[in-house]
Amino acid sequence: MAASVIVFPGSNCDRDVAVALKTVMGTQPDMVWHGDSTVPNTDLIVLPGGFSFGDYLRSGAMAAQSPIMKDVVAKAKAGTPVLGICNGFQVLTESGLLPGALMRNQNIKFLCKDVHLKIERTDTMFTAKYETNAVVRYPIAHHDGNFYADESTLKTIEDEGLVAFRYCEPDGTVSITANPNGSLNNIAGIYNKDLKVLGLMPHPERLISDELGGSDGLLMFESLLEALS
Repeated sequence: MAASVIVFPGSNCDRDVAVALKTVMGTQPDMVWHGDSTVPNTDLIVLPGGFSFGDYLRSGAMAAQSPIMKDVVAKAKAGTPVLGICNGFQVLTESGLLPGALMRNQNIKFLCKDVHLKIERTDTMFTAKYETNAVVRYPIAHHDGNFYADESTLKTIEDEGLVAFRYCEPDGTVSITANPNGSLNNIAGIYNKDLKVLGLMPHPERLISDELGGSDGLLMFESLLEALS
């Protein structure tokens, strides 16, 4: 498996993702600068978390116009899997690869804590190694993670099973109190229609070993390795 991590000005989780990928791959992923015009031949593209371009204008809006994104969009439409984490999720919605938008957190505060997530399906390349109905603990660190979509779009996302993760209680109960940012239907991550593009606000790459406080995120990267090798 070969992987590429796109690095924007203000990315701050690119190294974390690279470490996670190297842990499972055994080799270093390509680190691709946003100003480049093409992504090397790759099996996976990752848009990491951070604050691309300082989150000016809208989070992810300026990054979506970076030169590299033309090739990211083209490769995604041709079937290359893409994973967008936190700011990367915002870039995916701004570039049109995923529906909806990430708005300001409902409480207007930056949130940095661990949350519990219910995995909605395990028949995707991103989640195949998780158990059915699994509940995982991932960290969040965002100011604009409130997922919104219009009524028609939200219905399509739900009806077609495109929700990847929902914020939940430790026992898996999806509740208002477990929703940290006001996201509609407790949505923490979504897929595109062919299940090859995933955007999520929480950070699986920050929990890949017991030394980091837990390894719930490691199975996502192991799932990708198994699917793409």
